[in-house]
Amino acid sequence: MRWASVIAAMALLTAVVWASLFVLDPRVFSGHMGAHMVLVAIIAPLAACAVSGTWLDPTASWHPGTALLLSFVELAVVWVWHVPLMRDLAEVSIGMRLLELAAFLVAGSLLWLACLGGGRKGEVALGGAVALLLTSMHMTLLGVLLTMAPRPLYGSADVTCLGLSMTASQDQQLGGIVMLLMGAIVYLAGGTGLVAKLVRTPDVRPGKGQGL
Repeated sequence: MRWASVIAAMALLTAVVWASLFVLDPRVFSGHMGAHMVLVAIIAPLAACAVSGTWLDPTASWHPGTALLLSFVELAVVWVWHVPLMRDLAEVSIGMRLLELAAFLVAGSLLWLACLGGGRKGEVALGGAVALLLTSMHMTLLGVLLTMAPRPLYGSADVTCLGLSMTASQDQQLGGIVMLLMGAIVYLAGGTGLVAKLVRTPDVRPGKGQGL
């Protein structure tokens, strides 16, 4: 267990939940997008790093393709919770906001854990790299769509976040930029890091290089 990762993840999780429930205006889309990205792009990989390779790590029995499957699970979670109807429900209900945060955390943590694969190499690392790169692609797409949308999708009233007043369109555009800068870039870095690690790992097979 990497206790530094555990402590950092728990501290950030406490801050995110507190801010989402009691600090941020539920109508401020960009603030809640920031909370979501902290969950999946910072807290989730920290939690996965803390557990990966320990007795708590369940991935030893997982199929190498599990990471790819979980990338589609996270895709569904991210896109479903950004449907305007679901956003509206999260705005008016603390229970729905808690469910939303839990969905992001669980989906993100399982994906990162599967991608790390308990330190195993080869097919697992390759599947993890592909899963993270695909996740980066769909987050990039959603971030661009939110930023470039011709009209606000989440309400029409002006909002205030940390003293900054914004129109609904500006709030949505800022949320899309946050997704691009945090979610898309972190998953891209994770995927390329796994690829680089896989390339640097020598391919050692029994009997390879041994003379008669």
